[in-house]
Amino acid sequence: MLAIVGIVATAAGMFRGDFTESVPVTVISERAGLVMNPEAKVKMLGVQVGKVSAIDELPDGQAAIHLAIDPSQQHVIPSNVVVDISSTTIFGAKSIQLVPPADPSPESIHSGQVLDSKKVTVEINTVFQQLTSVLSRIQPEKLNETLGALASAFNGRGEKFGQTLSDFNRFLATLEPSMPNLSHDIAVSSTVLNAYADAAPDLLTAADSGTRISQTIVDEQKNLDAFLVSTIGLADIANDVIGTNRQALTDVLHLMVPTTDLSNEYNKGLTCSLQGMVPMLNQPPLPEPGVVIDVSFTLGVERYRNPSNLPKVAAKGGPVCLDLPNVPPNKREPFVVTDVGANPAQYGNQGILLNSDALKQWLFGPVDGPPRNTAQIGQPG
Repeated sequence: MLAIVGIVATAAGMFRGDFTESVPVTVISERAGLVMNPEAKVKMLGVQVGKVSAIDELPDGQAAIHLAIDPSQQHVIPSNVVVDISSTTIFGAKSIQLVPPADPSPESIHSGQVLDSKKVTVEINTVFQQLTSVLSRIQPEKLNETLGALASAFNGRGEKFGQTLSDFNRFLATLEPSMPNLSHDIAVSSTVLNAYADAAPDLLTAADSGTRISQTIVDEQKNLDAFLVSTIGLADIANDVIGTNRQALTDVLHLMVPTTDLSNEYNKGLTCSLQGMVPMLNQPPLPEPGVVIDVSFTLGVERYRNPSNLPKVAAKGGPVCLDLPNVPPNKREPFVVTDVGANPAQYGNQGILLNSDALKQWLFGPVDGPPRNTAQIGQPG
């Protein structure tokens, strides 16, 4: 009797695979499926590599599916394998499908590894359940009324409906060549939308300010009307004044043309000169009101000669700014020689005079000049 019982138990254990070694692996899935039972097959690329040993429910409502992987197939299953729970038909039992990823890991699956299921095939039972739930909420009389209204709407309008479909088809055919441009616009629209999103607070602030301005205009409507009436009166007076003096104003504008042309020609020099005066505005004030004069003795130079040093306007070099408007400290700008009748360095001048008449007159008072001959009478100097 013991021998018979032992033979039966051994045969049952061999049938269940109790004496076969396996690699335990656990799959965590949102659900196991309606027809997922122990002993379900585990396949990869259509080849069975193991079976389902048990199914447990986790406290968070997920399902833990325990797999028994054949040790001889362990080396062909990468550790980052993808798990799908599917069935051959919509009514068939579920099985585990192991799908190798595009970039399989060099390491093989190991004992105790936990995998996540990516997809569970929807059973026809679930579809029927959801369809039944939808139909249970639809009232038959309202559904019949809706279908009747649709039938009445389409009744006798088959030709127009067909024409609409034909026009829509032509529209799509016309739109098809522009699809690449449309795709490009959609792709780059994210940048534009991000710019609008960044500017949205400023736009909202501007809209809020615009609302306040419009409200102020409404509140000051009477004053605005009075201002417009005053503006109309001023415009009438100005029209009378300008119309009466039109010819005189025209003549003044014509007379100002040479002056404006000259100012435009020298706009660079005028600009840098005015900009050079800006630092003077930023200097600290004088300790006492008045003008500070720095007096010192300077060596005299040759006096002006007549007629070679008579003033004249013949310079043609245009405006010269040199270092203006930012002149470096202790910088002495060079003397620009132009044809204006004054050139202290021209040929014939004696240069520095130690016995300058100006110095002698400043020290000793007025001094009689040299005697003049008949040709010098009436000449300056």
